[in-house]
Amino acid sequence: MRQHLTMTTKILTVEDDERIRTAVRLALEEEGWEVAETASGEEALNSFSTDGADVVLIDIMLPGIDGFEVCRSIRRLGDVPIVMVTARSDSHDVVAGLEAGADDYLRKPFDPKELSARIRALLRRTRPDETRPTRIQIGRIEILPDEGVVRYEGNQVHLTRTEFRLLLELASAEGKVLSREDLLEQVWGYDYFGDGRLVDVHIRRLRTKVEPDPANPRYVVTVRGMGYKLQP
Repeated sequence: MRQHLTMTTKILTVEDDERIRTAVRLALEEEGWEVAETASGEEALNSFSTDGADVVLIDIMLPGIDGFEVCRSIRRLGDVPIVMVTARSDSHDVVAGLEAGADDYLRKPFDPKELSARIRALLRRTRPDETRPTRIQIGRIEILPDEGVVRYEGNQVHLTRTEFRLLLELASAEGKVLSREDLLEQVWGYDYFGDGRLVDVHIRRLRTKVEPDPANPRYVVTVRGMGYKLQP
C-alpha cells in the first residue's frame, strides 16, 4: 500500500496540541521522514501495534493515558527508540520518563533542528569495529556484539538498543573509567546538548538486568567524580 515505507524512517508522534503536532510533523517531513500523528495515548498504542514505528516521540501531558504509561507500554512491545517531551521544568518528569523506558527527552519549546539531530543520533548504529572481539566475557556476563546478544549466567537478557550500546562501550573500554561525557558521545552521539542524567538513569536500568544485586553493583560500578566502568 505504501511501498516507500521500507526505505523511509517512520516517526510516530503523540501530541494533543494540534498546532504543535502539525509543526513537528512539517519539520520532520522536511528531513525526509514519514510521520504518523496521534493525539492521545490510546491512538498512539493502536498505531504502534498496527503499523509500528522506527522512533516514537511522546508528550508527557496527554489526555487519558499519560505519556509515562504510553512509554512503558511501547517499551514492553519492543526496543524502538523513544523520546519524551515535557513542558515542565521539574527534573522529576525527566527522570520519570527515562525510568519508564525512554532513551532521551526534550523540553518545550524545542528547536526542530535539535529534535532532528537527536532522532538521527538515536537511529545511528555503531559502526562495525574489526578489532572488536566477537565475544566478550565479564564475570558472569557474556556479550556477543555481532549478534546483539547479552547473557547472564547463560540466560539471555533483554536490553534495549541504548542499554546494549552502553554495556558494549563499557566492556570495550577494558576496565577503564568512562565519564558521562564519554558515554554521551559514544552511545547517544551527543556533544554540547547532552545531559548526564541520561547516562545515570540508563546505568540504573542496566544494573537491574545484569547485576545480582543492583543496589550493590558488582560489575557496572561508579567511580566517584569520574564516571563508570565495567569490572570482572
